[in-house]
Amino acid sequence: MQVILAQPRGFCAGVTRAIAIVERALAVHGAPIYVRHEIVHNKTVVAELQRRGAIFIEKIEDVPDGATLIFSAHGIPRGEEAKARSRDLTIYDATCPLVKKVHREVVRMHQAGKSILMIGHIGHPEVEGTMGQIDGGIQVVQNVQDVHDLPDRPGEDCAYVSQTTVSVDDAIDVIAALREKFPGILEPKKSDVCYATQSRQDAVKTLAKAVDLILVIGSVTSSNTNRLREVSERQGVHAKLIDSAQNIDPAWFEGIEAVGITAGASAPETLVTGVVQYLKDHFDVESVRELGQKEERVAFPMPKGLWDSDLETA
Repeated sequence: MQVILAQPRGFCAGVTRAIAIVERALAVHGAPIYVRHEIVHNKTVVAELQRRGAIFIEKIEDVPDGATLIFSAHGIPRGEEAKARSRDLTIYDATCPLVKKVHREVVRMHQAGKSILMIGHIGHPEVEGTMGQIDGGIQVVQNVQDVHDLPDRPGEDCAYVSQTTVSVDDAIDVIAALREKFPGILEPKKSDVCYATQSRQDAVKTLAKAVDLILVIGSVTSSNTNRLREVSERQGVHAKLIDSAQNIDPAWFEGIEAVGITAGASAPETLVTGVVQYLKDHFDVESVRELGQKEERVAFPMPKGLWDSDLETA
């Protein structure tokens, strides 16, 4: 059996920054640290941070006065942020800067008098956080049929944004439908789909040409991880979404000569290493190699209060 690893895979810059914010806050302020929603959608990451003293909550009211609070990478509705900042809390915002970009677009479009359509998944925390940047005037469209079902309106009166972790191919189709239905619709200056989402989906398309089965490492709650599984299936290669090597069923590999492995943007590389070791322990693995482009060199800065100098004095 050959094992081929997609490149790039795993952590993106936004996830790396968000996890580092929690780790540094624990180092500077000590446990417990409160985090609104899971910092990223990965069970392994969340469990490790819980072990070190992070407490994940959904309601700001659950954070005691005087505590340290972190907003997750997915972003937070404006009203919830205002509620938190009105209290005696030390707050760090781990919202991905690329999600923040979409927030600014929504506010700008709203101020221009546009009704806004958001391409994304209803109920996802990033979508809820983005919609919560304004008081109404925004509607989610999940697919082309949703666009067809929209009432007609002058195109110049509406605009659209996208969730950063949607399927690149799906977004292209939905955008085309929006342009056809609403000529003149206001568009973002630059695509909202994040660089890591696109590069990892492109890597899976390349990987699918070389393997018989793809293992997608990540949690079922992770949007970008689910999209990787869908991309593989659309390329005609069956994919299995797993949290770790513990979820592997040996029966999957009957008749399989080449296995591909990728990981969602919130899955640590240790999980990839664990899956590779499982395959080596249970099957005759002839080779392990990477396929694709080198990892992106993107990094986002830490917020004030969690710089290297703050760690030195903690």
